Amino acid sequence: MSAEDLEKYETEMELQLYREYRDVVGLFTYVVETERRFYLTNTVDLQVRSTDNGETFFEVTMQDAWVWDMYRPARFVKNVRVVTFKDVNVEELAKSDLELPNS
Repeated sequence: MSAEDLEKYETEMELQLYREYRDVVGLFTYVVETERRFYLTNTVDLQVRSTDNGETFFEVTMQDAWVWDMYRPARFVKNVRVVTFKDVNVEELAKSDLELPNS
């Protein structure tokens, strides 16, 4: 497989992922962004934790989530638990933001 073929394949996979995202985003209430992944979910619990030496980390649990990851064969996940020392962003989607403009 040439570099050009690989680039073409990855571009097609990204386009397919975007189309899937566009089709499912209206089913979810929250967007959760971590340093490694982007999730859509209706149930999210974010807990701030501390280690014994005083470092702060985040524990995020989600149920029935969709994962933005073009390398996963199945993007719907029943339960997700993320533990990270990095920033976590949780946003509630406004339903008006999800409506596609009329053509």
